[in-house]
Order: sequence, then structure tokens, then C-alpha cells
Amino acid sequence: MTGTMAMTAVETATEKLLAAVRAGRHSEVPALLEPLDAAARKKVLPRLKELRTEVRSWSWDRWNAQTEARRALRVAGAGCHTGAAAAATWIGSRDLTGWGQHTVDGVLDVLADRDPAWLADVAGRLADRPGIADDEYRLVHTLVVRSGCPVPTTESYLLGWTRTLTDHRLVARLREDPQTPVLLPHVLALTETPDRLTWSVGPDAPTHWPTALKTLADEGVLDRAVLVDGCVSRLLRGGRARDLRFPLALLQELGTTDEERRARIPDWLGMAADGPSPVAGHAQEILAELALDGGLTVTELAEMSGSVLFRSEKKLVRAQLTLVGKVLRREPGAAAELLPVVTDAFGHEDTALQERALALVGRHLKHVDEGVRSELSGAVDLLSPVHRRAAAELFGVAAVPDEAPYEEVLPPVPERRMVAPPAGTVAELVADLVSLERRPYDAPEEFERALDGLVRHAHRDREALREAVREAFAGAYWLENGRHTSEHGSQGLLTVLATLLGLVRPGQLDAARRRASGSPSCAHKAMGWVIDARVWETAWLVITEKPVPFLLAAPTWHTGGIDPAVLVERLREYRDAGLDPLPLDLAQALLRVRKGDPATADAAAEAAALGTRAGARLAEWLTGEESLAPGLRFLARGADDRSGRWWLADRLVVAVRERRAIRDDFPAAFHWLGSSVTELSRGCNHWHGSGRRPLWPAILPDDRETLAAWLLPSLASGAEWEERGVAQGLTALAEADGPVGPAVHLALAVGLGCRHAEDRLTAVDALLVLASRGELDAALLGARLAELLAEGSVKANRLADAARTAAATGAYGTVRDVLLAVLPSVLGAAKPARGAGELLAVAAECAERAGGSGEVPGLAELAARRGTTQLVTQARRLAVTLGQQTDQTRSKSA
Repeated sequence: MTGTMAMTAVETATEKLLAAVRAGRHSEVPALLEPLDAAARKKVLPRLKELRTEVRSWSWDRWNAQTEARRALRVAGAGCHTGAAAAATWIGSRDLTGWGQHTVDGVLDVLADRDPAWLADVAGRLADRPGIADDEYRLVHTLVVRSGCPVPTTESYLLGWTRTLTDHRLVARLREDPQTPVLLPHVLALTETPDRLTWSVGPDAPTHWPTALKTLADEGVLDRAVLVDGCVSRLLRGGRARDLRFPLALLQELGTTDEERRARIPDWLGMAADGPSPVAGHAQEILAELALDGGLTVTELAEMSGSVLFRSEKKLVRAQLTLVGKVLRREPGAAAELLPVVTDAFGHEDTALQERALALVGRHLKHVDEGVRSELSGAVDLLSPVHRRAAAELFGVAAVPDEAPYEEVLPPVPERRMVAPPAGTVAELVADLVSLERRPYDAPEEFERALDGLVRHAHRDREALREAVREAFAGAYWLENGRHTSEHGSQGLLTVLATLLGLVRPGQLDAARRRASGSPSCAHKAMGWVIDARVWETAWLVITEKPVPFLLAAPTWHTGGIDPAVLVERLREYRDAGLDPLPLDLAQALLRVRKGDPATADAAAEAAALGTRAGARLAEWLTGEESLAPGLRFLARGADDRSGRWWLADRLVVAVRERRAIRDDFPAAFHWLGSSVTELSRGCNHWHGSGRRPLWPAILPDDRETLAAWLLPSLASGAEWEERGVAQGLTALAEADGPVGPAVHLALAVGLGCRHAEDRLTAVDALLVLASRGELDAALLGARLAELLAEGSVKANRLADAARTAAATGAYGTVRDVLLAVLPSVLGAAKPARGAGELLAVAAECAERAGGSGEVPGLAELAARRGTTQLVTQARRLAVTLGQQTDQTRSKSA
């Protein structure tokens, strides 16, 4: 009887516990666990796991209840697990942690009576889990304190520690925390510096870590030598400038003694050679003090100069030339070792620095013998042509003879690459689908191959495909809670797979693929309609009783284009099988077929001979209008509240001409191509970094001018908001087919002026591809750039950087032609734009190398001005090169 009553009491306590967990009353769980011994808790675990699985399947309308239940599950599971590994896994599970610190106290309560060694094991395992000790530092730290185990030094624990301590009491909290001396060296060694340590706050702010650590080092709480050593070691390892900001600031706060500076000369030399500009600048200052105090040998100074003068940063090169000059004035005998290194600056892109280096060599040339003099004269050809005559006179040699005729160096014309054939077996297809699950839109070729493969294998053996997909994706996150579809559209391949597994209603599919789209508010929505509509149609195909054997729109080339002869053969197979093409599939195929292919005429004739409506449409399309490109125009400039101007994205208007063929013969998802609408980018409310962007070029691979026109508003808006990755599609535009006109050139101009270097590099690649294909109109691109510079949408210094990068590949003539079309507007401005001197410098360099003549309006007047600013100096240089100089300009240049 007693045993029965006891069992009933345990069962009752168990049911109360499970009821509280299901209801999400996590604060009650510790008390409800108390009546249960270890055996009873072990019995509860399977039921908790079952409940956890059930909670995962709750729909979105039970989100709050689901969140609360997961919190209760976390506390209950922590108290019921007896093994440290299993407990740590349960506590650290992402689906149970959620956001905030709601369950920390509960977990600590249910673990309060555990053995210290057990707690130490759990603490160590949690500290090793990425993100756990960071997000829930208090939990792991409390377990460490209770167990008395060594302090963890994992990255997650360090991040949590720095985040927890950073407030207005930073100094006091660091001083009071016994972990501080142990953890700080490990924090300094992190590859990625914690965010709190990189905050842009002044040294007087209470949250400024370098100031706080300097205070503790002065008090003796921290070992100053350990901090200095940690800073130097981290700076030597290099990395992103953001991650080096903290160790550099701390090192500058701590300062270095004469002994430390002398003992670390190799370290300073390494930083000066390879560190980011701020790090190299600090090392250069320390080495300069040593050199002027006699603590640096001439050989070490020569090594330092060789590396610094090879860098591109003008400030560092200028400072190094000044340092070498000071040393040579004090030690003329060092000229033989130092002057050959100075000639490294002869090849710097800044001709003013070349001139300074040449002058330095000239001042001390008398202190070297004939052998060194000969070595120095051999470096004259590194100089810009504007300085070679002066160098020849300095060394008493004949002027450098004219080089061989200039030859433009452009990259090879990109070759079209055939798309790999669709997966031949179900196993191959499923392997492709698994690799695409996490990046469904990053690889257009693989996306299209997967769509075609699903249709092909569903036609051959739908059940075999279904079973293979079910096995491969068992338990996948997107099968839960309806994540394979959304209220606003498809989820790409996931929607097709979910349809194959019977998770999408046939009625929903049919309605979605036939849905009318209306008028687009932006390119994002218009492109999204096409992608979604095709996905819905493909999803319908994989479950229909009589599916087609393959997709007509599957690309044959990596650009997304289709060989016209291949499309004719596909239509022939459809005809022979008695099949009619699906509307969306045929529409996309027509937009992808290459009209510019040499075999277009023959393909059109063969298509017409098929005797089908689809064949007739293909023949008409191949011989019809070449481009769907809408017109571009700009609204009159007005005042913008943010900057005193109207931004390009707000002024750009895409005016679409009505085309009855599109309206009458194409499905609704494509009607935006032929509707009589006016598109303003201000109607866009989507993120510019749309995840589907890589798929857009493949929608219109044979009509890049149309695609560019539709994408320009979002490209311009993203560039003006200085977003990263906005130029991503320019390479695809350059490699696509179809005529190149105003829209492509304007898109390229916007890309060349983007804020982020990687975007400008993408635009440079596109420029070079167009040039190599003979499709670049330098005058048109220059005119577009001039407009953008005038209104402030593009900054001159960013354009100069892009132009310099393009020229450095060997495309000096191409860049020269573009910049000469830009300069009249720049030189005619009432106030020179910041960076105008850099533009002139690049133009002059290109003209010197590629040749050139002619008149640039405003150049002669600027070159005739007095002064030595970069703007005036480079204007003179360009004027001399173009033969546009006056006697006054010639004398000043000399």
C-alpha cells in the first residue's frame, strides 16, 4: 500500500511537472523537480523529449506559447539529465536557449546540488559551444565559480566576459574581477576583436577599454609587459583594420620605453612592411625616433625604407623620404646604401612623390661612387615620362628613348560555358539538391539544373524521386511550420520539394501559377514574380499526372542563354510527343534564346517549319524586335531634404513602351515587360540586397539593356545609401548578350563610383569585359560619369580609384578615353570636386603610356595657374602630355 501511494505521489509530481512545462511556466519547474529523485527524473526524460518534438511542430500562431514551453523544457531537462555531456547538450541546444536570460536562474537552481566536478565538466562543455557562453555568460560563469574549475579561455567565454563588463564602471569591474589578469592576454590574442573593445568612443569615456587597462597597469593590477607583448604579437599577426584597432590603441596608451623599442626592432620593421596603414604608421614613428637617435643601423633603415617606399599610401612614403633625407644630412656616407632604396619610390603612382624622391637622390648624388651612380640611373625608366628628362639631365645620360608602340592589354573575351547536363540519376539529383538547400539562389546554373532535373525525374519515376527526397531531407527545418512557402511567394526549390512530398495543396499550386501580377512597384517585385511563377509551375509539374519530360527554359549557356537550335529541337520533341508547352516555361525560354547567334536565321526557319503554335512564336520572336529595353529619362533636379539635392535613384524614370505581343502572348508574370507604365524607384520597399539577385540576369540574358534599365533604380539607390554588394550583377550584365546602350553604361557608371572597393572592382571587371568585347562606348560612359559627378552621386576620389585599378591591368587607352570625356565637366565646375586632382593624375598617367592629343576644355586655363596643388600640378602634366601646353605651362612643368 505504501509503495503504491509512493508511486502515485511520484506519478502525480511527474504529471504536474509535465503540465507546467507544456504550459510554459518555467519559473515553477525547480520546485516541481524537488520531489523527484534521480531515478524518477531519468524516467521523465523520454517524455520531455517527446514534448520537445511536439513543441517544434506547433504552428506560428502559437509562437508565444512555443517560446514559453521551450524555456520550461530547458530548465526541466537540465534538472533531469544525470550525465554532464547530455546535460550540456540539452542546455546549449539552440531551439531551447532562445533570446534573453529568462531561464538562467532556473537552470542554476536545478543544478545547485550537483557535484563540483560535474559542474566543471558542464561549464567547460558550454564554454566550448559557440555563442552559448557569449549569450549566457552569467550561466557559465556561475558554474565556473561554483565548481572552482580553471577559468575557460574559449572565444565564446571571452566575448561574454567583455560584453558583461563594458559599462560606466568598467575600470572598477575589471579591478574587482579576479579573472582579469587571466583573460586579458587571451582577449588580445583573438583573431576577431570583441565588439565592445572596438567601440568608437574617446579616451575619456568610461567604456574606453585602452584607457581602463592603462589605469590598471599603472596601479600594478595588470602586468604592463604582458599587455605590451600581447599587443605587439597581435599586430604582427595582421588582419582586418577593425580587429587591430584595439591592440594598436592600447599599445599607444601604454607607450613603449627606449629599451622596449630597441628590443623589438624586427617587430616594428615587420609592421611597417605589412601592417595596415594605422599600424604601419605607428611602427614607422617608432623606427623614425630610433633612427634619429642613433638606435637604428643604416642597414636596418635601408630595410625599412625598401618596404615602406614600396607601399601605396602617400603619407607613409612621404614621411619615409623625409626621414631618409634627415639621416643623410647627418650621415652623408650612408648615401651609397640608402639612395638605391629611395629609387623604389620612382615607381610610385603619385608623380609628386616621384619628384620628391628624385630630388632627394639629386641632393646626395655627390656622395656616391660611379658604380652606385650607374645603379641609380638604371631606375630612371620607373619614373613617369614627365620626370624622365630631368632625371636624364641629373645623371648626365641620354633621355630615355621612346618605348615601343603602345599596345592595349585587355582581358580575353569571356567564352560562353556550356551548362552541365541535368543529373542522370535520382541519387545525383538529390546530392545537388542537398548542396543547394542552404544557398538556393547563389548559383543560377545549379538552380536551373535542379528545376529541370526535378521535372525530368518526376516524369520518369515520381515515387522513386519522392522517396529519395523524403529520406535525404528527413527532419529538415523547412519542412516545419510551413517554411516551404510564404504568404508573399515561393521559397524556391524548397517549395518544389515540399510539393513533391505532398505538403502543398494542388489547388494552391494551380492558383499561384495562374495568379495575375498587376503593375510592379520596383524591379525586385517584377523579377520576383517571374521566379515565383516558374517555381509554382515546376512544383505543379512534379505532381501532375502527365508531366512534360523536361523544361524548355533550361539554359544551355552559363549566362542563362539558350542556343536557338537547341530550343528548336526541344520543341520538336514536344511536338512528336503530342505535348503543348507550358505558358511560363515557353515565355522564359523565348526571353533566353540568343537572337544574336549566327544560326538564328536557320533556327527561325526550322521553328516555323515545325507547324506548331510554339514553333511559330519562336520564329516570330527570333526575327522580331531586337530589344524590349524601356526608355530612361531623368526628372528635373529639385531639393532633397537630406543633402540639398535629389538623388539619382529618385530622379531616374523607367518609361516602358506598351507591347501588345507581350500583353497578348505572355503569361501575367511577364506583363511588366510590355505594360505602358512609368516606373519610379521611390515605390520600392524591398531590401536592396535581395537574396534572389543572382538569378535576375538569367531572366533576360539576351537583352541586357532591358535588364539594366529595370535594375538601375535599385542599383542607384543601393549605391547612394552606400550599401555593400550593390554592383554584384554588373559582371553578369557585361557577359550577357544583346545590345549595350545607355542603361548598361549608366549602371556601369554607378558601379564605378560605389563606396566599397569590392563593388568598384566588380564594376572595373565589367568595364574590361565590355572593352574586350568591343562593346564599350567610352564617350557615353564618360558623359554618364560626368553627370553623376556633377550632381554628387559619384565622388571623384572613388572614380579615380576605380580608374587607376582598371588602368593598372594594361587598359590605359580605354581609361584615357573615358576620363577625357569626364574631365570637361569636372574642370568646368565652379568649385573643384574633392579628388579632381586624382582624376587628372590617372588621366595623365594613361595619356603618357597610351599616347594622346587633343583639347580638353578648361585644362589649359587650370594648368596656367600658379601653385603646386595636386590639381594644378596634374593639370600641367596632362596638358604637356596632350600637347595642350602654353609657354607658361611648359616652363612651370620644367
